[in-house]
Parts: sequence; structure tokens; C-alpha cells
Amino acid sequence: MQRIDLEEQRETILKEYFELLRFPTIGAEPMRLKDCVDCAMWLKKWLTPQGFAVELMQAPKMLGTPPILLAERKGDEGAPAVLFYGHYDVQPPDPLEAWETPPFEPTLKDDGRVYCRGAQDDKGQFFSFLCGMRNFLRETAPQAIPTIKIVLEGQEESGSTALAALAPTIKDRLRADVLLVCDTSAAADLRPAIVAGLRGVSHFTVRLEAANYDLHSGEHGGIAPNPAQGMAELVASLHNPDGSIAVRGFCDHVVPPTDEERAAAESAAVSPEEYEKTTGVAPVGGEAGLTLTERNSFRPTIEVNGIHSGYGGPGSKTVIPAGALAKLSMRLVPNQNPDEVMAAVERHLKQHTPRGMKLFIEDLTGEAAGFRLPLASPVFRLAASVLEEIDPRGAVYQWDGASIPVVSTLKTCSGAAPLLVGFGQPEDRIHSPNESYGLNQFARAMAWAEKILAAL
Repeated sequence: MQRIDLEEQRETILKEYFELLRFPTIGAEPMRLKDCVDCAMWLKKWLTPQGFAVELMQAPKMLGTPPILLAERKGDEGAPAVLFYGHYDVQPPDPLEAWETPPFEPTLKDDGRVYCRGAQDDKGQFFSFLCGMRNFLRETAPQAIPTIKIVLEGQEESGSTALAALAPTIKDRLRADVLLVCDTSAAADLRPAIVAGLRGVSHFTVRLEAANYDLHSGEHGGIAPNPAQGMAELVASLHNPDGSIAVRGFCDHVVPPTDEERAAAESAAVSPEEYEKTTGVAPVGGEAGLTLTERNSFRPTIEVNGIHSGYGGPGSKTVIPAGALAKLSMRLVPNQNPDEVMAAVERHLKQHTPRGMKLFIEDLTGEAAGFRLPLASPVFRLAASVLEEIDPRGAVYQWDGASIPVVSTLKTCSGAAPLLVGFGQPEDRIHSPNESYGLNQFARAMAWAEKILAAL
């Protein structure tokens, strides 16, 4: 395997990387808007010396949302155009007490990993790519450089609503031949992986309300409806005993993978034993009778992300809660229309609302469709060749169970062929406390940026 490191630039890159990580850019929290603006300004300042014209933009009628950074560096006349997408927003760091180091103070440990919220997702991934791009621009003759366009947003973790609204209004500025994204995972042991498909996503909030206020469980137990119990029953109704989705019409248009897709996905699959070793839990969720890979890559899901009701503090408080709240998300596969499946879920929830309770469905965001790309794509062949230079084992293909909601929008608006290659690993623990990113992963992403831009 080719040795890749960043020792020559280590001091400079780590200084910049740590500065970027220190911005607490939780795009979903209005109180963090200034942090998002400051981060976007920092990125503008970083890109400008690389020859980019950089603009910070707002979506129409969406003032008060994190700015969208749009940058462009003209290449040789007639050269292809590359559009690179990433996001500078991060997930909230909760629960804070589970962090071993402060969540927004990057810490390089002896294991060669940087610990911080956003260390991998997506600051580490997109910034390592940009550092590789900088090397490419420094070392390449001007006439051999493609036009490079960059879009960095601050709402990916909460649905990309601003960018989804803005993109159709700036189609001409987004036009490109290839759409590069570095926000996905490599295969086991950092073997390169080309993502041939992503699931779509929608997320929403469900509320149940009953009494006007919390009731004494002795005086009202057995009389008043209990929203906490009702919410448990309601979310349980979404699945059959075998783990399949019980919502009528939800899976009507699901298209199974081809034999070629299934074989390619299974060839790079993590084993159940490896999964359990990494996560601490056996992979027994989802539909019975399907492999881990098929459940994660080719089947849709409805997941409960959180349930809140009543009292959860120390000791006891004997109440019947007045209300209950659940956060749900759906991962969608190609051919599923986000509006249609959401309508099916709403019908189901209304039909199964426990008696004596009022149902509210709120905060619907995401609404992004999934997609699959043909394995015979010319850009895949080019990417596979480049990745084999980095790692003689060559690349595998993956159908990622996660989602990057706005990729479908950018694909449509730019007309570009998507090429998703990232360097995440399970031990990065994205979205969880103690998120981290290895310097070996950082270096691998730098090498990918240099080589794919040269090849293009």
C-alpha cells in the first residue's frame, strides 16, 4: 500500500484544521448563527489566496439562515468543470458528559486521531480534500487546471433547506461535468470506496396531547389517557413483528438491487461480528431474513430518533404526562417519492392515534429522494483507476445507507455526474460523543483530491 502522510505540511495544516474545528457551527440552532457566519468568513479568507472568487449567499426569503459559500476558480478554456460540495455545520455535541475532551476544542491524541465535533463530519473530510486541492493548484501548470467550483453550506445536518431553495436559482453558476463529494465512508481498513447510491431522508416530529396539564397518577390513573404510553404504542405500530415496515403503501415502489449491485455490495460488506465489535450491539434490527448489507443499503427505514415525555429526573414523580413527543426519520430508496411516503405515514399515524389524544405532525424537513448510479459510469472507471494508484487493493462499490439530502438537488441543477468518495471509518463515531478523524484518513483524502483533479 502506498505510504501517504502530511508530515511536510503538518504544522500549517493542523493549525488551520484546528481553527476550523473550533467554530461551534450547529446550524440547526439559531443561537449559533454568528458562529456559522464567522466560520463561512474564515473559509472565504482561506480560499481567496488559492485564486477563488468567493461569495457568501443567502437563499431567497431565508434571511437568518447560515450563509452558503459559493466559490469559483476558472480553469483553462475548454477544460471540464468540477463542482465540490461539503458542509461546515455539525451535529449538537449532546450528551456533553460523555465527551472525554471538550467537544469544540480539537485534541490530537497519541492514537493519531483528532477528537472534536466535526473532526470528520464534515469539516475533516471537506477540509482535507481542500488541502489536497491546494497542493494540486500549487504544483500544476495553469493550463492544465479544470474550472473548480465549491459549495459549502451550514444546514446539511438539518435538511439543507436554504441550499435546496437557492440551487435552482443559480443553475448556471453550478453547471459542471463532475460533482465531487467527500462526506462518505471508505470500506473496512480504509480500503477506498466509491458510493454508487445514497438513501434519501425525511425527518419530522410527532406530538401527542391529552390533558391540559400533568395529572397525579394516583388520582387519575386508569381514567386519563397517558400520552407516554400512547406514544410507545404509536411508534411501535410502525413496524411488524418481523421488523418490516407496517405502513400501508410505504414500500410499494421499492426496487430491489440488481444481481450485479448485490454482489458488489456484499463483496465489501462488514461482517456481523465486525459490526458488533465496533458498535457493541449485534446487527439484528430491521427486516428479518435480509442480509446486513441489503437492510442498510437497499431497503427503506423508519427510525425513532428520540422520545420525550413526563419526568426523567432522579427519584420518582408520579404523574400522567399531558403530552409526549417523538423525533422520527425515514431513509428512502430510489423510486420512493418523499411526499407520497410521508402522506402514507401521516395516514397511518392518524389511524393509530390512541383514543382521547390529539396528534400533531410538525417540523418536516429533508424530503430528499434516494438515488443509484450505473456501475458502468465513465467517471466511476476514472475514479477506480485513480484510487488504485492510492491503494493497490483497488476500490470497492458501496450503496451508502446514510443520506446527503442536497446531493440529488445539486445533481439536477448542475447537470454533473456525482462522484462520492470519502474516507470515514466506524471508529470516527460521527454524530456521537468523542467524534474523531485519523491523520491517516486526512492524508488519504488529500491524496485523492490531488489525483482526481489531475485526472479530470
